[in-house]
Amino acid sequence: MSVSITIPSPGESITEVTVGAWLKENGEWVEQDEAICEIESDKATLEVGAPAAGILHAEADVGQELEVGAVLGTIEPGEGGAPEKKATRKKKKKKKVADAPAESSADASSEPAPEEAEPVAETGSARASSMARKIAAERGINLDTIPGSGPAGRVMKADVLSAAQTGAASPSKAPTPQTLATNPTPPPPDGSRTTRRERMTKLRQKVAERLVAAQRTAAMLTTFNEADMSNVMQLRASCKDAFLAKYGVKLGFMSFFIKAAVSALRASPKVNAFIVDNEIEYHDYCDVAVAVGTDRGLVVPVIRNAEMMDFAQIEAQIADFARRARDGQLSVDEMTGGTFTVSNGGVYGSMMSTPILNPPQSGILGMHAIKKRPIEDPQNPGQIILRPMMYLAMSYDHRIIDGTEAVGFLKHIKECIEDPGRLMLDV
Repeated sequence: MSVSITIPSPGESITEVTVGAWLKENGEWVEQDEAICEIESDKATLEVGAPAAGILHAEADVGQELEVGAVLGTIEPGEGGAPEKKATRKKKKKKKVADAPAESSADASSEPAPEEAEPVAETGSARASSMARKIAAERGINLDTIPGSGPAGRVMKADVLSAAQTGAASPSKAPTPQTLATNPTPPPPDGSRTTRRERMTKLRQKVAERLVAAQRTAAMLTTFNEADMSNVMQLRASCKDAFLAKYGVKLGFMSFFIKAAVSALRASPKVNAFIVDNEIEYHDYCDVAVAVGTDRGLVVPVIRNAEMMDFAQIEAQIADFARRARDGQLSVDEMTGGTFTVSNGGVYGSMMSTPILNPPQSGILGMHAIKKRPIEDPQNPGQIILRPMMYLAMSYDHRIIDGTEAVGFLKHIKECIEDPGRLMLDV
């Protein structure tokens, strides 16, 4: 009897999702709990596991919008398994026959010889659909050399066929991660005037909706400052090895800025507040959201009660968020809420930007690239010195935060970064 594959609830407030991509081919054998499909909500992309082992019969189309609880397809239980498992069973059976006693060799020879196992592509760490593996094995193509267009870089059938036609797949040398990142798909020929359209994911649609709403409903302004990163960089350089050895996580700059933001939020409670109808809702906790860019779009996981966390806990939380964001494993609850947001455009080389509020929050801090610039030496007024500087930007809702408070908030962060001892003493 077939088992239905139903859409699980991604979160309490989500009633509809979009079928993102099938991770397994129709008619392919799948194991229980193996990821077979991706569903997209307006907050996250989640994987759906097989409810039982058997043959997959997909019914929903990619891009189709379905309600939570709807049927994506069915699993037909039965005898079977992945080609690798079949091959293993056949090899064991063949070995058993070969090792039988001599007196039974006549009986063994009368039995039909076991079939040769199907060739399986040696793919190393490459993720690929079973059809892509089969075609690659038949044509002697190394899947490690093919950039995948599927979810999480999965190599699909079309990728293998395209590589076979263009001769882009090399059987001996795999491209480096830098090559795949900078040139994931062949550029169009010179003079090409072709166009193409791609469906917007629900996550991208929601991001667009929220950003437009923020500009339309909030009196948003941005104030700027700059911070001398010399002391933070010196402290980080001197302690990073010991920090890694003790806590098992790298010491980055984000933990300094999140600790500084928490200190500033405690000093300026309105920046940590929301406007709800005609009231101001204050928060006695600091839930700091951290903007993370992924190939699926921008996600903003939340560090809960950041005011209670030390540097190691913050760094571990950020590293975990970044890893699971890339793999599409963040839950909806982890991306819900937040009283303040920190966005680091500097990792992409941004020198200056005006970050957009994340409603209903009233403030967001934007970090930027560190560049050496000439400034007046604070120890020797009137003399110029070269220092590593970072522009800081804070966008705020002027309906609740006055300009003087916004400027003071950003100045507080600047002072904490330029004198990190303040963070240790909480002053």
